[in-house]
Formats: sequence, structure tokens, C-alpha cells
Amino acid sequence: MTAVPHDPNCIFCKIIAGQIPSKKVYEDEEIFAFHDIHPWAPVHFLMVPKLHIPSMAQVGTEHAALLGRMMALAPKLALQEGCRPYPEGGFRIVCNTGEDGGQEVHHLHVHVIGGPRPWLKG
Repeated sequence: MTAVPHDPNCIFCKIIAGQIPSKKVYEDEEIFAFHDIHPWAPVHFLMVPKLHIPSMAQVGTEHAALLGRMMALAPKLALQEGCRPYPEGGFRIVCNTGEDGGQEVHHLHVHVIGGPRPWLKG
């Protein structure tokens, strides 16, 4: 599996295309962020590249700038969505990779999870 612009069978590609509704957090030319439908915490959204990359296992040096933008954007969106500022507040970034890593949707995505504890998981 390699990166392709769009996979017509991918649920996240369908969300990005507007074929499946989502509660959008952010969108630009390369990144789409939306609320998780089964949140683990008061703040829980996903950040996905619009390019269909199946997982972190397929990330190459050509994706470094994209992933860097996603990581740099995460703190801004976390605060926007209700996380308290560092150091008292904060958030977690999780990227599951492959079956053993707990990945359920095979489109690269990071979970941004935060808000007052206790959380449902982790």
C-alpha cells in the first residue's frame, strides 16, 4: 500500500470529500481535522492528511513537511477545542499503526485527546 490522492473505499477519504458528515475542526489544502464519533475524553478529534496514506508505516521523507505541519497545528487546535494551556492542561497525540498497533481505519490519522481528567481511556 502506498499513498494515493484518494481511496474511494476509505471512510476518512469519504469524510474529507463531504460524502459522510463530520463535525469539522479544521481544514486546509493538505489537512482535515474532525471530532471523533466515540470520544475518549472531553476533547477528542482526529487530524488526517487529505492524501490517502494508509499508515505511519508508509510515511516517507516526502511526507516530512506534511507531518510537521500536522504536529505544529495540533497545539493550536487542542486549545481551540477546549484543552487547557500547558503546563496545567495539555493533551495527548496518539497515532496507531497497523493491526498490532490498534489501527482501525487504514488512513493515517492522529488522535488529539485532552481536557479535564479522568478520561474514558488511558
